[in-house]
Amino acid sequence: MSDCCSGGCSTQPPVDPRYRRALMFALIINSIMFVVELASGIKADSVSLLADAVDFLGDAGNYALSLYVLSMGLVWRSRAALFKGLTMGAYGVFVLGKAAWTLKSGTVPEAVTMSAIGALAFAANGAVAIMLYTFRSGDANMRSVWLCTRNDMIGNVAVILAAAGVFGTQSAWPDLLVAGVMGVLGLTAATAVIRQALTELASPTRQQSRELRR
Repeated sequence: MSDCCSGGCSTQPPVDPRYRRALMFALIINSIMFVVELASGIKADSVSLLADAVDFLGDAGNYALSLYVLSMGLVWRSRAALFKGLTMGAYGVFVLGKAAWTLKSGTVPEAVTMSAIGALAFAANGAVAIMLYTFRSGDANMRSVWLCTRNDMIGNVAVILAAAGVFGTQSAWPDLLVAGVMGVLGLTAATAVIRQALTELASPTRQQSRELRR
């Protein structure tokens, strides 16, 4: 009965075991890549790698949260999506702030390390994306998971391009520009997820209001 009051008794389809396995796989991959990119970003003095490492950490937390609410009703899954949207937005703000802060230092990152780790991260996210592609058009929670993975792959390509730019110009500007783009992507995806989550959360409320008026 308490589940019905929280919106959990809506027509909830059975959880697809493939989706659960995909989330577990994504959680493991993102946790590993966070450690790899964090160490590499520090070693290479790369803001874009550090930004990507923070993104991997955030995604790992998001996948764990998605697994936790997977069998719950739409309201709880929408609440989880709202939380994830807020964390995605916080990530975007962090990246933009970090890029602005490091403008003063002028440190040139290691292009070889950037490109190698960027390629490894792209392969890791590509494997996750293949498993999640089928579920990209689901509810706000599923959509947020897909958007995270899609943005990660775009970010990985951007890191590789930044590495080429750093190598060619011997300056930090390509790295900082890519970090800025990644921050904007995080804010854009966060806006989309938050809007859909708020819409889904408002729907049960409107339904309950109509029932009370009858």
